[in-house]
Amino acid sequence: MKLLERYILRRIFQMFLVALLPVLTIIWTIQVLGRINLVTDTGQSMGSFATLATYILPTIIPVVLPFALVIGITQTLTAMNNDSELPVIDAAGATRSIIYRPVLMLGIALSLFSFLVTNFVEPPSRVAARQMVAAAYADLLSSVIEEKTFRSIENGLYVQISERHSGRILKGLFVVDYRDPNFDLIYYAREGSIDESGTSLTMRDGEVHRKAADGRISIIKFVSYAFDLSAMAKSEGGLPQYSSDRSLGFLLNPDPNDPVYQKSPHTYRAELHRRLSDWLYPITFALISLVIAGNTRSHRQLRVHPMVYALFLAFIIRWLGFSATNLVERNPLYAPLPYAVPVVSSLVALYLLATNRHFSTPAFVTRGISRLTNSVQRRLDPKPSSGGGGA
Repeated sequence: MKLLERYILRRIFQMFLVALLPVLTIIWTIQVLGRINLVTDTGQSMGSFATLATYILPTIIPVVLPFALVIGITQTLTAMNNDSELPVIDAAGATRSIIYRPVLMLGIALSLFSFLVTNFVEPPSRVAARQMVAAAYADLLSSVIEEKTFRSIENGLYVQISERHSGRILKGLFVVDYRDPNFDLIYYAREGSIDESGTSLTMRDGEVHRKAADGRISIIKFVSYAFDLSAMAKSEGGLPQYSSDRSLGFLLNPDPNDPVYQKSPHTYRAELHRRLSDWLYPITFALISLVIAGNTRSHRQLRVHPMVYALFLAFIIRWLGFSATNLVERNPLYAPLPYAVPVVSSLVALYLLATNRHFSTPAFVTRGISRLTNSVQRRLDPKPSSGGGGA
């Protein structure tokens, strides 16, 4: 690689990191704070919370990475043009490949990185996160819940215990279950125990109060009553595994006997095509950025910053990609669409670059900005004073 190409590559990569890290941190923080209940509900340590946050990170990177690349390329090339670096390169008789090659190399490298993360890092991370949450909730009753304190196990399910003894023995159990909209259940038992798997609570010597929707209340005393916790564990992240949790090998050749696959095979089909097409977007966005910001222009010309156009087109193309994936979930005949969106966009961009056609600000946009600027300037400029002086 030539010295000038390394210079351009270094500047673009630095700007790419400057754009990627803050946006990634913000989105990551929002996602992590949405799971803060793992600490508040189950009493897990901050170390466990940090581990869960690490598992979430691979699910965000492939989405943010292409847009950060657009910002890095357009901002760098625009700055080089405004500093007269691009005009000097053209005046020296250098070919456009000096600018195109480092951009495309970075786009291809990030596409391969996105493919590896999406297909080989993200699914195991999803599974690990769900298993971690399931394990925390499975042992919640027997080891975490504080004595004489109401705790929410899940939405509509609350538990209080008076004492905790060794061997998973609980004294003075009080359970409130509002999960069924047709009736409310309140359990009281003198004693209870959790099985080793954490999926069943056995209550002894107690009674259950059932209140129907019409207000009628029935009271039933029991000697022994088993309360199922397995549904709670599943809803909080245990098995079964869904299409987003599966490996690429399973999506290519799914097990027809898998119960989740039998219920919704269309989601597995859509997930497969999403994973095989999403990695193309860094290359596509790199080409679009070159079309918009890769040419030499006068920075005195009134126009919108090229980054605005590039991000606008990137958002449209990405939205079309999401829509195409949703269509595949509805009908397998739409399977080529997720690939057509980035491929067709890339071919159009390649054609514009090969024919040396560049993107320019539409005339009506330039006129509109000019009129708006003049109007604002007239409002801000002070009016000339009309008073005159006397002799």
